Amino acid sequence: MSYKVEKVNPYNDHQPKKEQVSRMFDEIASNYDRLNRTLSLGIDRYWRRDALKELKRFHPRHILDIATGTGDLAILAWRILHPEKITAIDISDGMMEVGKEKVKTGGLGNIISFDNQDCSAMSFPDNSFDAATSAFGVRNFENIDVSFQEILRVLKPGGVFLFLELTSPEKTPVKELFTTYTRYVMPFLSGLFNTEQRAYRYLPESIAVFPQGRDMMLILKKNGFTNIRLRRYTLGIATLYIAEKPID
Repeated sequence: MSYKVEKVNPYNDHQPKKEQVSRMFDEIASNYDRLNRTLSLGIDRYWRRDALKELKRFHPRHILDIATGTGDLAILAWRILHPEKITAIDISDGMMEVGKEKVKTGGLGNIISFDNQDCSAMSFPDNSFDAATSAFGVRNFENIDVSFQEILRVLKPGGVFLFLELTSPEKTPVKELFTTYTRYVMPFLSGLFNTEQRAYRYLPESIAVFPQGRDMMLILKKNGFTNIRLRRYTLGIATLYIAEKPID
């Protein structure tokens, strides 16, 4: 099955989405952290921290961080959960280079490793990880179903998949305010940072057609996950999804 968000591309309709997303993030990598804090007003830090607390009761020892970007979620996961190992993957070398420097500065090189891998075709053996995490990366997947099946495959039985995504608020006036902010304010602010404005036009386009709420829960169920639940943040601007791999 194909979802509308899979057809929303940063640049054109001719190249594979994976190639375009990789190019886009390579181009904005140097400014990404600074701009992201500005655009989110710092609220994303709270979302990430609160989301990771959901994993505490599972005591994951080996975590897979998907679409890790500059490694923010991976670094925060170590601070909150203290796993033995975190494997961080992404398709943008530019973003991961920034993450590697942050990990090196924090003295976490023996805990967090980076690898250029597409989550729709990972090289890891079956049942490798206790948990898989992702922050604002699922919208960029070229094939959500295939990627979810791969994530299920590499999780251990009973393992947890936890991801955050930006979502469209459903109630007025927040819905209208969010639409205005993402369509007009975000591209304007990105221009002040001399960064790739197309990336911040792609953002609201992909949010608008991203399956969310019950629809996303049904997609997770269809792809084999169980015990699926969600939590909405900041009046629906972001949503946390949590799902588990069956033990049987």
